[in-house]
Amino acid sequence: MTNIIEWDEKYSINEPELDECRKQLMDMFNSLIGMKTNKGSAKDVANLVTEINDFSKIFFSKEEKLLGKKGYPDLDPHAKAHRRFIKKTIGLRREIAEDVDNLMLEDILDLRDCLITHFEAVDTMFIPFLRIHRYVEECENKK
Repeated sequence: MTNIIEWDEKYSINEPELDECRKQLMDMFNSLIGMKTNKGSAKDVANLVTEINDFSKIFFSKEEKLLGKKGYPDLDPHAKAHRRFIKKTIGLRREIAEDVDNLMLEDILDLRDCLITHFEAVDTMFIPFLRIHRYVEECENKK
């Protein structure tokens, strides 16, 4: 199946807990794509969309908490990008509420691609910040 996306280190931010969340979200999208492609049960598809929505909120909250704790200066615009993604997942849930067949594979792929673009473009902006912060903490701990 060509729509499946595999974990790649380029998606890593070198924070094990958050990287694990990223992998889980990618796996959920892969499962949803598989269900939609293979005509999975409407209930399973609806449940997985809800799970993606709920898990995204938890994941983004953890990421924002870490960035906030470290004093990341662009946290507000970053959090807004998270909220836009959550809005889109809620949109998918609404489509399903009326009829699960309203959920098109293209909609799933668009949302998944939105997440991947966020990982590659938006999240990479805070990686140097975290790296510097980690370095400073390590230096302070050596004193």
